[in-house]
Amino acid sequence: MCDLNILFEDDDIIALNKPSGLLVHPSWIAPRGTPNLASMLKVYFNGGSPYTIHRLDRPTSGVILFGKNKEIAQKMNALFAERKVEKNYLCMVRGYTPDGDVIDYALKEELDKIADKHANKDKEPQEAVSDYRRLGTVELDIPVGRYEKSRYSLVEVKPKTGRKHQIRRHMKHIFHPIIGDTNHGDNKHNKSFRENFDLQRLMLMASTIKFEHPITHQVMEITAPVDLYTDQLFTQFGWAGLYPSDNTHLTINAFD
Repeated sequence: MCDLNILFEDDDIIALNKPSGLLVHPSWIAPRGTPNLASMLKVYFNGGSPYTIHRLDRPTSGVILFGKNKEIAQKMNALFAERKVEKNYLCMVRGYTPDGDVIDYALKEELDKIADKHANKDKEPQEAVSDYRRLGTVELDIPVGRYEKSRYSLVEVKPKTGRKHQIRRHMKHIFHPIIGDTNHGDNKHNKSFRENFDLQRLMLMASTIKFEHPITHQVMEITAPVDLYTDQLFTQFGWAGLYPSDNTHLTINAFD
């Protein structure tokens, strides 16, 4: 079991940097004893149970929050429901995206016979909005499919809604799927990255979360550095300085 990477902790909230591949909670679709953040936190809290505030998909890495008591969890859940929490994500996608845009594309509830047995296939599409901007590009002398070279973009995405797999599905919708996405991505480019760069993860990272602390009323901005593999890969692509790396960055401002 890996160690907890704690980004911030006080009497009410703990923020962690979740690695790609680690479950947030125990899952009946994973073998018994599979490591997960909730169980690790229970040990860290000496038997106390963490309270879920929000979730990250198993292959997504980055900052995630847990509450230390029911009251703070309810208050934080309300902030999410009222869209008062700002979240920034980083992703590497196929092709050169536009400089930036708003993706306003409603999403139907995803059907997963294993994980989402109760998903309603007849439910109307739900509002889904994501802002994005391109941070950097790279062209590689690696042929993929019928192209002699391959192009990729580093993109920052700010989801305004919280639908399942929203960023992954939105990037696919604009024909710039995320590298390493086995469900919504481009298998040819995924294979190229496995073979040429030993890529073993989804290139989607929850980089920053910003909110008003419900108890202290301070504005919190918590940033998760990318992992070593991603840092080395992005540096190789000439993207150093365009993403959070090295030391954790925490900003706390008095609320006006």
